[in-house]
Parts: sequence; structure tokens; C-alpha cells
Amino acid sequence: MTQIQIKQRPYLTRPENIQGVSPFIAQILARRGVQSEQELELKLKHLLAPNLKGLPQAIELLDQALDQQKKIVIVGDYDADGATSTALMVLALREMGAQVNYLVPDRFKYGYGLTPAIADLAFAKFQPDVLVTVDNGISSHAGVAQAQAHGMQVVITDHHLTTKEIPAAEAVVNPNQLDCEFPSKALAGVGVAFYLLANLSSGRAQQGKSSAKIAQYLDLVALGTYADVAALDYNNRILVDAGIKRIQQQQCRIGISVLLELAGRDVAQLKAQDLGFVLGPRINAAGRMETMDIGIECLLAEDYSTAYPLAQQLNQLNVERRQVETQMKQDALTALAQFKLELSETPAALILFEPHWHQGVIGIVAGRLKEQFHRPSIVFAADEDGEHIKGSARSIEGIHIRDAIETVAEQFPHLVSHFGGHAAAAGLTIKKQHFDEFKQQFVQLIQSMDEALFQATLWTDGVLPTEALNLDTVHLLQHLTPWGQKFPSPIFEGQFQVLDYRWLKEVHLKLRLALGNGQVVDAIAFNAADKFSFDPMQSAVHLVYELEQNSFNGQVSLQLRVLHLQ
Repeated sequence: MTQIQIKQRPYLTRPENIQGVSPFIAQILARRGVQSEQELELKLKHLLAPNLKGLPQAIELLDQALDQQKKIVIVGDYDADGATSTALMVLALREMGAQVNYLVPDRFKYGYGLTPAIADLAFAKFQPDVLVTVDNGISSHAGVAQAQAHGMQVVITDHHLTTKEIPAAEAVVNPNQLDCEFPSKALAGVGVAFYLLANLSSGRAQQGKSSAKIAQYLDLVALGTYADVAALDYNNRILVDAGIKRIQQQQCRIGISVLLELAGRDVAQLKAQDLGFVLGPRINAAGRMETMDIGIECLLAEDYSTAYPLAQQLNQLNVERRQVETQMKQDALTALAQFKLELSETPAALILFEPHWHQGVIGIVAGRLKEQFHRPSIVFAADEDGEHIKGSARSIEGIHIRDAIETVAEQFPHLVSHFGGHAAAAGLTIKKQHFDEFKQQFVQLIQSMDEALFQATLWTDGVLPTEALNLDTVHLLQHLTPWGQKFPSPIFEGQFQVLDYRWLKEVHLKLRLALGNGQVVDAIAFNAADKFSFDPMQSAVHLVYELEQNSFNGQVSLQLRVLHLQ
């Protein structure tokens, strides 16, 4: 088990600058970089101005395409951000009167992005005049050239990082391209598409042309942003919050309602986390297990009878995805146990390959291994050609996984065929015969890094004042949502007297704790038997916990949900 150190989050801004809230709430917000209380007002009017580089050119091109009834094709990506971006583009452009189709590459056949083969496929299938990418395309130089050779104009909308020259498309909109002055670099692909469509539509409305009500699609923007684990800066929090409110009020795509119904979730009680843990995986399952068209068609569905069978299919694919993932993780743990017997400790990076593993799930398994062992992890599966293997990489804080792969690729050019990604997640292709050599070089590179990086840290908001341990605080924190990436939900730590304990089903630990002021509170530690060593002889316990509301037999009470116990 990884040893964990517990540290308090540092202040990113000054708590005293955040007025109108209690001191401990101001401290929580300052630890998340909130500058002032205005940032608690999540209104659409506070969205950043649309000064995205390339936006005017993209708007002009699509405006003409609409006026001249040109044929448009959207090329998406096979994850939840790509699916929501594609659905958003198709719905909004159709509402403005466009002739529009879409295409999402089959990840197993074509790989990622606008490749020349996808440009050929788009041409063969639709003969479009204009091709628009969503959530991809910033590195697709050859694909753009191929589309243009077929006579298409190309608009790229993307959010992925790039340090290179951009492709020679007619317009490129990406907050992360060089010289783009848009202050938020955290927009997801669906956020970029939203900015383009909102400004195209309002411009057309001012000229008395056909336009669209873009705000009605904020449910898609919220889902794509949250499921893509985009950082929840102020701008993204506004977008996500607006979308959640639409879903709660049933003003959302019918496909989203049906997916929540099948998952047994009460729409009115929807939380931001449900976008990431309930909806996201079901949409993603289509791209992982089958074809993303199922996910997109579910989001495009206009009525219950169309949406329901598609949502059922997504639900079923998600069940299959979980089964495949569980089996692969079991295989991986068995292989790792073998390593550890030979090495007596966890290696600096975990790199695994089995020929029978499923390409669609390797990223999730890499993520699970990274979580469990606090090591950068790369999981490979066989590619269709039999000669190559495809890897999905996930990394820990402080180790930029894409740059690490690039370092190996530069030092040993024969080892990596191609790669791309972010600091925390990346993908790569290598030749099967080079697996052992790649593994050796990569582990060696990671091993040379600062040892402190391999120490897992649990960041807390410190000790909660005893008088704040109540249901009012739970409701107060709920008002500050959405919590998520780079805006994490508050967790606290503290020393408590144990009055009583019992084991539920022999795995979950239920505690009754005394607070200093004579109050008694319950705490629950799920799967504690595997995670923590609890000594019933000790009268006090140090906990890291989240506050939650527990409803049982009509009684509502405060409960601490234990994340760490020592």
C-alpha cells in the first residue's frame, strides 16, 4: 500500500479579499484561487469575452457556408468531449438552417484525429464543401492538406496543447495555440465549439439572418467539459453550473434524461460529479467498446422512443466495459505482484502489455494503476496490424507524461512510432518487438527524477472548527459547487475520540465520534478493511474526511465520510 503524507493546501489567493462569507469558507476558496466574492456569482453575463484567435475567420467562413447552403461535415473525437462537441455543432448549425453531417473515426481502425484517411472518407461519404473539426485537429497537418485537396475549406476547433506550427487550415480556433490571448486555457473542446456557435449565431441574429438559441445546449457543454476533466476555472464553472441547472429543470437533451433515468439518478438532485461518474462513462463506453455514433445519436435524439434504445445500448456497453476493465486490472495486479517479488519494491513507472487486452479500456486501467501505486503507468494493447502495440499513459502530479515520452522518442527515435497528449495523460504507438527496450528506457528516465515526486500526498483544507461541524456547513458547501478538477471539493482533517465502532459486512467501518463540545457524530469508512489498519484499542483516531448528509428512516443527520484513517 502506498504511504500517504497529509498536507494542507496552500493559499493561492488571500482569504481576507473574499468578503461576505465566513472565515473558514473564505479560506477554502482562497486555497482554490478564488480572487473575490464576485467569482461566486456564476452568471452567463460574466463569461470571458470571445477574443479567441481565429474566431472571426471561422465565423465568417461558416456564415458564408450557411448563406450559400454549402454542405458541412463535422469530424469529432471518440470521447465524451468529442461526442458532446459533435452533437452541439450538428444541432446548432441545423437550427440555423445548415446542411450538416458528422463523422467520428473508429478508434480501432483509424486512430485519433483528422487523418488523410478520414478526409478521404468524409469526401467519399458526403462530398462536403466545409469540414469542421471538434476536439481534435491541431496536429493534423496532413489531414488538413488532404481535405483541401478534395476542395474542402477546413475549420479547426480544438483545445489540445501544441508547441508546433498550426496546420494551414482556413481557420484555427484553439485557446492553446501560440499567440492566442484568450485568458482561459482550460476550455474543453465543447467549450471552444460553444464560443464559436454562440458568436456566429448572435452575429447572424443582428443581421436578421437565421440563428439559434445556443443557451439551450449548455447541458452538452457542461457534460463535455466535466467529463473531459477540464480545470474548473471561473469561466468553466459558469458553463458547467448553467448546464447542470438546465438538466435539473429537465430543460436538457432527452438522451441525457434517459441515461440518468436508467442509472437510477434523480434529475432534480443532479450534482456536477454525476456528469463525470454517471453520464461521462456511459457516453465514453460507445467510443471505447463499439462506435461513438451510438453516443452522439443518443445526444441528438429528439424524442423518448428514439433516445431510450440508444441509452440502453450505452448502459449495456458500459457494463461490458466495466467487466473488461476489472479483468484487465486483475491481470495487471497479478503481473505487478510478480515484479514486486523480483524487485521487492514498486518500480518507478508501471509499463504493462498483454496481447489479449482491449484497446478501448487501457487508459482507464492505466489510471487505476496510477491511483493505486502513485506511479506513472502505461498500459499497452495489440494493434490491428499485429506489428505495433498502442499504449495509454496516465501520470502523477509533477511528472509530465507527454514530455517524458517525447524525451525517449528523441533519444531513441526507433522506439516510438508516434505519440501525443497532455501532462497527465498521453497516447503512443510502438513496435511490439521494441516493448522491452522501450520499457527499460522509460523506467530509467522516470527513475532519474526527484524521489519526492513518488510520495503520495493527500491535500486537505485543514481542521474544521468544531462549531462548523453541522448540516448548515454541508448546505453552505453545496452552494459553492460545482467542485471538480483544480477546484476540488473540500476535505478536512482532525483528531477525534472514538466512542464506539462496528464493522458492516466485515469491510466497511462505522465509527461514533465525540466532538469537544459534547456533540456526537457518525463516520463511515468504506472498504476500510483493505485500506486502513484500525486499532480498536486506541481511544482517538486521526481522520481525513468529507462532510455529507445522511438520510435514514426519514432522519437527516451529519456524517463524516472517511478518506484516510491513521
